[in-house]
Amino acid sequence: MKFCSECAHPVSLIIPPDDNRPRFVCNQCGVIHYQNPKMVIGSIPLWKHDDETRVLLCRRAIEPRRGYWTLPAGFMENNETTADAAVRETSEEAGARIELHQLFSMLNVPHVHQVHMFYMATLLDLEYQAGIESLEVKLFTEAEIPWDDIAFPTIAHTLKFLFSDLDRIRKEGGSFNFHTLDIVKPMRAPG
Repeated sequence: MKFCSECAHPVSLIIPPDDNRPRFVCNQCGVIHYQNPKMVIGSIPLWKHDDETRVLLCRRAIEPRRGYWTLPAGFMENNETTADAAVRETSEEAGARIELHQLFSMLNVPHVHQVHMFYMATLLDLEYQAGIESLEVKLFTEAEIPWDDIAFPTIAHTLKFLFSDLDRIRKEGGSFNFHTLDIVKPMRAPG
């Protein structure tokens, strides 16, 4: 950040009084510009048929990771709940209608200032289609997942949690667990 969004004057990165972190502070009007993590919200749309569960994935039409597979997800907008964001992103990216269920995973990605959250969802029908941010949309069984072409670690971890829970539920009964994970990128040594 170089300029104040309130008065357009230059800002400085300093620790304001009564704070403990560097913040961008306007040199003219004194406004402190707080920067907080972005929320990436999505769904895990499932279709169950003949005792086989498939998950709906989207192949990205945009960078980063164009051409790689992901769950339908994106940045949460102002004035919406996390559930609203999950339904909206699923509709925008996959053209899919879903029934949203419980929150399934929350993955912290501090090195890119993001938190990723995924809700369980049931596809209401098979009338889905690629949205503007997707090249294609397809249902996959666990064996069919293109693991080497998954766009982001948060997606790979969430899918692994999903199939682990499905296997456990098949064998023992029960329900889906809530999963959390911190994906911390190692810091480079100076020099």
